[in-house]
Formats: sequence, structure tokens, C-alpha cells
Amino acid sequence: MNDLRNLLPEWRSGDAPATAPFGSWTSPITAARIAAGARKLAEPLWGGESLYWLENRPAEDGRTTVMRQRPDGMVTEMVAAPLDVRSRVHEYGGGAYAVAGEAVILSNGGDDRLYRVAADGTVVALTEDAPLRYADLSPDLRRERILCVTESTPAEGEGEPRAAIVAVSLVDGTLTELVSGADFYAAPRVSPDGTRMCWLSWSHPDMPWDATELWVADLDDGGMPIDAVRVAGGPGESVFQPEWAPDGRLFFVSDRSGWWNLYRLDGSEAVALLPMEAEFGLPMWVFGMSTYGFAGPNRLICTWTRNGIWELGIVDPEDGYVERLVLPQGYVAQVRAFGNSFAFLGASWTEPPSLFRFDLQTYEMNQVASAMDEPLDSHYLSVPRGVTFPTEGGHTVQAFFYPPENGDVDGPEGELPPLMVIGHAGPTAMADSGLRLKTQFWTSRGFAVLDVNYRGSTGFGRAFREALNDRWGEADVADCLAGARAMIERGWVDPDRVVMTGGSAGGLTVLAAMAADSVVKAGASHYGVADLATLVETTHKFEKHYLDRLVAPYPERRDVYDARSPLHRVADIDVPVIFFQGDADRVVLPEQSEAMAAALRERGVPVALVMFAGEGHGYRRAETVQAALEMEWRFYGTVLGFPVPDGLPKVEIENWE
Repeated sequence: MNDLRNLLPEWRSGDAPATAPFGSWTSPITAARIAAGARKLAEPLWGGESLYWLENRPAEDGRTTVMRQRPDGMVTEMVAAPLDVRSRVHEYGGGAYAVAGEAVILSNGGDDRLYRVAADGTVVALTEDAPLRYADLSPDLRRERILCVTESTPAEGEGEPRAAIVAVSLVDGTLTELVSGADFYAAPRVSPDGTRMCWLSWSHPDMPWDATELWVADLDDGGMPIDAVRVAGGPGESVFQPEWAPDGRLFFVSDRSGWWNLYRLDGSEAVALLPMEAEFGLPMWVFGMSTYGFAGPNRLICTWTRNGIWELGIVDPEDGYVERLVLPQGYVAQVRAFGNSFAFLGASWTEPPSLFRFDLQTYEMNQVASAMDEPLDSHYLSVPRGVTFPTEGGHTVQAFFYPPENGDVDGPEGELPPLMVIGHAGPTAMADSGLRLKTQFWTSRGFAVLDVNYRGSTGFGRAFREALNDRWGEADVADCLAGARAMIERGWVDPDRVVMTGGSAGGLTVLAAMAADSVVKAGASHYGVADLATLVETTHKFEKHYLDRLVAPYPERRDVYDARSPLHRVADIDVPVIFFQGDADRVVLPEQSEAMAAALRERGVPVALVMFAGEGHGYRRAETVQAALEMEWRFYGTVLGFPVPDGLPKVEIENWE
């Protein structure tokens, strides 16, 4: 315990006003507060001097709206209910709106149609009701049109969705198909002078972080692309976020060096702008992602990550000279620049995700919007510590360790806290040091938390990302278990109270870890994968061949899928498990959680299954966010033996005495 106390902030004297068992502490970081204030901010865009962004509202059944900050600083909502800014292309969407003058063009989640919303609130439907989805909206205002990636939605049994890049007229909604033939498209962008366009494409079996192609074409008098040329990408190279500079040169991010770095296209030659062992790119699960932007012709604003920490810099796009900005945010995303300003989403370990606006003339930064209305008292916040530890095969893994922290209470002398190991989603996601309220929910109740960047995580280069290939359900599991053992060996946590939690791909890691090793004493799977073969057979087009690399070719190696699937390893799981699942999930079907829970129930293993009506792959509604947190807490209190407050939702744990 003394070793653990050395990790606590200096303000802690060690003499807390109260003592209570770890895991049972009360905290102002409540599930209700997280749910009510868990607005998700996304995709800032500039429309002249006005800044726009998306705001997701759990209290409105997860509806997403567009907000605008005018040049005078006034903030208004642009999109009223029932419009819901959402795209379902590739199922995960993104890039669901664009700014055209002072109007907003958006994809509506209710009917998948495009709408134009004027500054005065007038709404006009641009497209007809048709089996078509739209994403990655990008204006071509010289031709009064919006470029989009489209995906058809054929009826069941009528084949795969068809992808294309189309132009939608802002005058009459006419659709003109510009590019087709590949399985997937992204990033259609028109050059500043309107004479050229670029786009990304890829096809099965590749995911966009495996291999993409960057194409450039001239535009004829009718706005049709001609003489298309592939200028970057191909097998073994992932290209991300092509952007035209104000002077008409094309920039992009590529991992051809083994790291996602920035490049400038000079004629047919790609010139590395700022080569380093760091990542300027991200796995393109959604559209509309941005890690850099141009603030005039001579300034490129960009962000990059190393070891889970993000940095921001101002780069000369000609010679690559970089001025690093010293900012408190350890997590940075969605960098967008215009004129003498740039905007970004960021979070520090004390600040929730917020939208910031940075003035490049005064170097002043202002918060425009926050995911929460009220600031949090830092006396209840755990400071993440970057840690590394060895794992199988001589690899080293990085993670963030959060000691338990609560200014009102401490654990009993001589007692060690329970450890929660987080298996992140993706599995290409990344643990970072930005404030995560759900993590602080647990640490402020007396849990230690370990957020692991296991092999396959983004941010550590292509080789580390590909180290999970053929080994999903093994390497990620080994790394998380190695992290748990390392924290135990350092004397920071109770070896008899290690739990794991994870969602989607992270759910597979949780379930497989419990089958692989007795160090994990309980686990929670949120819409997690239980049967890999079922996932392959029922998944959508975007991920249809994802597991070819992560696991093995299917169905030729069905034996590998069965051997890795927790559903086929139920006999190896003897510890309590709780499953949380949305009944409208179309990525990991609810039958996966139901089958897993039934198999454990039959064996007599303590198990609970919580089904949320109307929820899909992830939780959008405030009441679901709150219930999932509170029920998971009650579950751990029951199976680990610490008291929890009255009033938490009941959890029926079958086979529990």
C-alpha cells in the first residue's frame, strides 16, 4: 500500500476524513451526472469566420444537432428537432454535415435523406426518399453542389451495398455519380480553384488502415472527373485525410514509413513533411476525421501522438519547420483551421472533452463548448500514470494506470484496491490520457484502473498495429493479463479483486481473458463479441473481411474461429460475468450475448444479462448510460464483497448464492 500512496497527489496527506472499503466510496462523479452531461462534441467545421460543430444529446434520445459560434461569439443551435444529424454509411457514419455559405447541409438519421437548413432555420429536403445513405459531405460551391460518399441499402438477400462518390445539386437535389467501381470510398475533395478533385478508395479484404489508394482527377466543364491517376497508396500503405492547400498542392497522411506521417505531393513525388516515429493518422472507422488543417498558405496546424499523448504544432508546409504548442490537453482531435484561427477537440486529465478555439495572432485559447456544464473538483480526479511492462514474445506494452482517488475518503490501512482492466474497442482504438468520466467514476469509488494499449492499438506504428494480425483473442488478452500481473507485482492492487470491462472488440478481450487465466475474478462485456464465426456471418459490408487478417481466412479456418471464441470456451470460465447489450445492435447481434449468458447459466456460473431496448452498438440515451454504470457497480459490489449505496438498480445474478 505504501507504494500505491506514492502515486497520489501531493495535496493528499494520507489522512482522509473518512475510511471505507475500496470500491464502496461515494463520489460527486455520479452515473446520473455522467449521463446528463455526457454530450459528445464532434466534427468542428469553419464557415467563414463562424465555427460549427456537432453536439450529441443523450437527454434527447441521443439526437445530434449542429451548433454555431458566430464571429461575435454568440452560440446558437442550427438544427432543431426532429432532425438528427447522423449517417449510417459503413454503419458507423461520420461526415454527416457540411457548411455551404451560411447554410448547413446534413444527413438526417431518421430517413437518411439530405436536408438544407438555412441560417434562419428554414429546412428544405434536397434528396428523395430512396434506399441510399450519405456521408463525408464536402462542398463544391463553384458548382453549387455537395460531394458525398453514398452507400445503397439493398433489401435483404439482394447483395451488398454499392458505394460511389456523387454530387448533389444544392439547387434542385439532382444526383450525379462521379466515381464508382471500388468497394469503399472516402474524402472526396475539390481543389481551391475547382479544377481537380481527389478521393480515397479501397476494396475487400482491406480495411482502410491496411491499404487505401489516393486518386486525383481533373474536372471537365461539367464537373465530371477525367484522367484519374493514383498518386499514393496501394498494397501495404494506408493513406489518410487528403487535403488541398490554399495554393492548390495536395497533402496527405501515409504510413509508408511504418508510421502515419504527413506528406506533400510535389508533381508525382511524395515529400515527407515532418518525419518522425509518431502517428498523424487514425484508423478510419468513421468519416470526417481530421488531424491537420491550413491556416493560410504558410501555416499547417497539426496534431500527432506518441505513447498515448497528443501534441499540437504549427508547421511550415514548405520546409517542415514545426513550432510545438505547449498546451494542457493530452488528447487532441479534429483539428480544423481557417484564417488566423484553428479549432480542435481536446481533453486533459482534469478537463472533459471540449471544443477550443486558438487565435494565431494573440496565441490565446478559448473554450467554446464542453461535454459538461459544470467543472469537476480535481480532488476527486485520478491522475493517469503512463506505465510500460513486458508481455509475451519480448514485446513491451504501454498503458495508463489510474490509482483510486477521492478527497473525502480513503481505504482501510493495509487494504489494496480492486483493479479494473479496460480492454478498449476497435481493436484499433487507443488509450490516452484525456479525461474519461467513466474511468473517474470507478477511481473515485476506490478502484484502480489500467487502460491498456495492447498490440493492435493505434498510435505505436504500423508494425505494432499489425502485431495483432492472426492473433486477435490471444495477443490482446496476453497483454491485458500481463498488465494486471505487473500492477499486482508492484504492490498497487489486490490480486484477489481484478476485474475486466470492455465494449465491442474489448468485450471479446474481456471474455477471452477470463477463459485464459484465473487472475481475472469477474468481468463485464458491453455488446461484446462472443462468437467470431457468427460475427463474420452476420456483420455488415465494411467489416465483412476484417477478421481475415485478425483471425484467419473464413470459412477455411473455422477451427481457429471456434478455438478463439469465448462461446466455445465456456468450460474455461468459472468467474461471474455480466453482459450489457442493445437489442437493436446490428454490428454485434444481441444473440451473441444471449448465447454466451445461456451457456454460462447452464454451467452454473454466476451470470447476469441486461438488455437495453432500442439501443444499438453503443449507448446513446442518458438513461442507458446511467443504468449501465450503476448496474455494473452493483454487480462488482456483490461478487467482490464490498457494500454499495441503496437505490442502485437491481441486478439479477443467476447462480449466485
